Amino acid sequence: MGFSNEWESQYLTGHHLSRWPWTDLVSLVMRYASPKGGYGRVLELGCGAGANIPFFEALGVDYHSIEGSRTAVSLIHEQFPHLRQKVVVGDYTERIPFPGVFDLVVDRSSLTCNDTESIRRCLRLLESSLREEGRFIAVDWFSVDHDDYNKVGEDAGDGYTRHNFSSGDFAGTGNVHFFDKPHLQSIFGDYELLSMQHKRLDEEFSDGGARHLASWNLVAERRPGAAS
Repeated sequence: MGFSNEWESQYLTGHHLSRWPWTDLVSLVMRYASPKGGYGRVLELGCGAGANIPFFEALGVDYHSIEGSRTAVSLIHEQFPHLRQKVVVGDYTERIPFPGVFDLVVDRSSLTCNDTESIRRCLRLLESSLREEGRFIAVDWFSVDHDDYNKVGEDAGDGYTRHNFSSGDFAGTGNVHFFDKPHLQSIFGDYELLSMQHKRLDEEFSDGGARHLASWNLVAERRPGAAS
């Protein structure tokens, strides 16, 4: 399935252009995969408008990214011209275009824009691009406890992917994947899950309304001897 074309429209019209690094990603990288620990070559899946690039630039790592939106990549090349060969347009569920292996792969809610088959395919590809005992850090992978899993959108066919959201945060963004613990453990069956965080946020409004948000953060490690 790969990149959802709806995201190109979002970036083209100036939406979802996040500019600040995501706090949870910063915390997990510094705790589990800092450059001092040997995690010096980094691949980000779906960097969007480049919110996390200043963080990785400050760390001095060898940063790369695959992003599906040409508009987003053009914006990044304007801001970070030295990354023209390292931030590229592509579909990371079909091909990892960079040679060599990475020490760390990170994703903030990008791989979640795919169905189960595409997510599994991407993780299999990464087994060839991630060194043994290299790590994968995912932030804000949406949980089945999120309101929009049951109340908005339509099932895209595998029970965990939904699309055609008529309202809410996911309107106009194409496919959105939601996870429960057994599904995550199955998806990462070839990796060792070092940490799993389940976050819940209950938000109440002055008009009496409320919404319930939920997502996962996780750290996985490629097992020695995994397929390459």
